[in-house]
Amino acid sequence: MSSGLLAGWLDDLSRVDEDVPDAERIDRIRRLEELKSAAAAAQARITVAVDRSQRAEQEVAGVAARKLGSGVAAQVALARRDSPAKGGQHLGLARALVHEMPHTLAALQRGEISEWRATLLVRETACLSRADRSTVDAELGTRPGGLGALGDRAAGEAARRIAYRLDPRAFTDRARKAESDRRVTSRPAPDTMALVTALLPAKQGVAVFAALTRHADSLRSQGDARTRGQLMADTLVERVTGQATATAVPVEVEVVMTDQALLGDDAEPAFVESYGPVPAPLAREDLSDLPEEVSAWLRRLFVDPDSGALVALESRRRLFEGSLRRLVILRDQRCRTPWCDAPVRHVDHAWSAARGGGTTAANAQGLCEACNLVKETEAWRTATRPDGSVVTQTPTGHRYVSHPPPQPGRGTGPPRRPGTGTGPPRRPAAERPTPTRAEIFFRDIVLTA
Repeated sequence: MSSGLLAGWLDDLSRVDEDVPDAERIDRIRRLEELKSAAAAAQARITVAVDRSQRAEQEVAGVAARKLGSGVAAQVALARRDSPAKGGQHLGLARALVHEMPHTLAALQRGEISEWRATLLVRETACLSRADRSTVDAELGTRPGGLGALGDRAAGEAARRIAYRLDPRAFTDRARKAESDRRVTSRPAPDTMALVTALLPAKQGVAVFAALTRHADSLRSQGDARTRGQLMADTLVERVTGQATATAVPVEVEVVMTDQALLGDDAEPAFVESYGPVPAPLAREDLSDLPEEVSAWLRRLFVDPDSGALVALESRRRLFEGSLRRLVILRDQRCRTPWCDAPVRHVDHAWSAARGGGTTAANAQGLCEACNLVKETEAWRTATRPDGSVVTQTPTGHRYVSHPPPQPGRGTGPPRRPGTGTGPPRRPAAERPTPTRAEIFFRDIVLTA
């Protein structure tokens, strides 16, 4: 089956006749779902074949045994337009299905289960030996009705029951080990909100929720007009930050916005580091409503009027440090590997310093830790273009382009109506609170081209 044939199928699917009876429409929905599952099974087999081939090539090239397979997951991620973390999951799923769970792979190929359901089965048996995992696969695959008769939850529960029966110690050790994976993460949510998620042992999670609930109910009984959810959220912020109120959080938050959006009525969105775009009216209100004890520092960054790029800084050192590092982080906003979207942790040379690449903003790219390590793998190449885009070439010769995110004032917002603004009206000056102790400082950074 060639890539050209698969491309032809895509073209055919774009011209599906919709003028048919509803019964035929339902049949087509079912067949297309089966086709998606069969495609996922084919992807798994091809992924394992690529992994095997790349490992063999690396071994011939003299790569150390412990590094064999480096970069394969990243190549899979780019091909599937996914993040590197998802690429690792796809590769792990493919290996398990092809090498250890043939019944699950066959059910996926026949369209009886979805890729997600297959992922659940692989996940629930991850603690088992290869032989025991194959036993779970065989028992589930040969049960009456097959895997296709189980829903997501039922399939996961069935796999756990068999896994515990086969190796109760491994199953129990896995549950204990999970405590070491406890963590707190944050990611953007719609409407300028954020989701802060804590993965905790069950008893701690229940205790945290119960404590917040009791405190919220107590405040409600005393006449607090906030909802229970609002009270729980505010209490969480206050207790974690140690502040008297949820609005007095002593954390540096970097906001990038145009002077017209900050000081005028322009609706160009602001950009908050580690979050993303925020409507200009909300950013203005947040800055004008600062508590008395909070100071706001405004750092002016200069943008090239033609390209829209932040003006470059240069360094004679090999490391990206200080203002140059901050400039690249604010410019790139997130990892420059296509479809990664992880926070920037490393700032590194696109064209490596060992090959003569300069420590300049033009040759810099913000990356997450995982992508920076992959970039150092043999046969990977990256380079920048004059427009600021980064070109990544993988060991198989495929090229992927990451375009720089637009800066505020460079077409990220709706069309402007000069002099009037396009966002919600600002409150009259007399109604806007003026901080008495919070001062605004302008600190110019001299940027040299």
